[in-house]
Amino acid sequence: MKKDSLILVRGGGDLATGTIHRLWSAGLRILVLEAEHPAAIRRQVSLCEAVYEGETTVEGLRAVRIDTLEQAQAVWAANAVPVLVDPAGESIRQAKPEIVIDAILAKKNLGTTRDMAPLTIALGPGFTAGQDVDVVVETKRGHRLGRIIREGTAIPNTGIPGVIGGYGKERVIHAQTAGNFVDVRKIGDIVEAGETIAHIESEDGTVTPVTTQITGILRGLLRSGYPVVPGFKVADVDPRKEELSNCFLISDKARCIAGSVLELVCAQLWT
Repeated sequence: MKKDSLILVRGGGDLATGTIHRLWSAGLRILVLEAEHPAAIRRQVSLCEAVYEGETTVEGLRAVRIDTLEQAQAVWAANAVPVLVDPAGESIRQAKPEIVIDAILAKKNLGTTRDMAPLTIALGPGFTAGQDVDVVVETKRGHRLGRIIREGTAIPNTGIPGVIGGYGKERVIHAQTAGNFVDVRKIGDIVEAGETIAHIESEDGTVTPVTTQITGILRGLLRSGYPVVPGFKVADVDPRKEELSNCFLISDKARCIAGSVLELVCAQLWT
C-alpha cells in the first residue's frame, strides 16, 4: 500500500463526511476542500462546519480548518483531517493527490476533471464515468445505492427525497422566499406539524415563517444567518421521534456510499 498517498475530497457535507470518516478509519490520509460558506443542513454530522467553527468532530473524527496546504501536515500528525477553503480546487495541482473524490453532491459537475489525479471518483448525478471522471458512485436510495458505475451516469436527480418513516418530500423543507435565514429551533428538537422552526428576513423587512409539514425530530437545519433564495433546502424532519441519536450519527446512506468509495480506493492503492 502507498501509505503516504493523498486522497483529496471535494466537499464536506453529510454524505461526504461518511466517506471521509470511512477512509480516515482505514488509516488513510485525507484533505478536504470546501466552499467559503457551506450550506449543509445536517450540520451535526458534516465536517464542513470546521469552516465556520475552526474545528468540528463527527463520530470521533476531528476536522480542522487550515489556511494553507503547508498547515495540513500538522493536522495529519494530530490524527485529524484538514479542511481548506478552496471551492475552485486551485490547490489540487500543488497537492498532487493520488485520488480525487467529488463529494459536493451539487447534482452537476462544478469543475472536477480526470486529469486532477490518477483516479477520480464522483458521487451522484452530473458526471459521466469515463469522461468527466473515472468512476461514479450511485447515491439514490434504493436497490442501486452505492453501485459502482464505470461507464455512464448515476440515476438523474428526481428532486424527490428518499422515503423515511413513510414520508418523502414532506420531510424536507425549502425556502419560500429570498432573505436571511434565522433559526428558531435547533437540531434534535421534537417539532409538530405546522410549527415554525425558523424565519426568513427579506431586504424589505418582511419576515416569513418557515414551518414544518410533519411531526418528528428536526434532523437538519440550515445555519442561522445564511442567505437563501426560493427553493433552497433549509431543513429536514425525521418522522421517527424515537430516533433522536440519528441527528448525531452518520447515516446508513452515507455509510453505504462510503463502502463503495473505500473499495475503489483500496483497489487503486493496494496494487
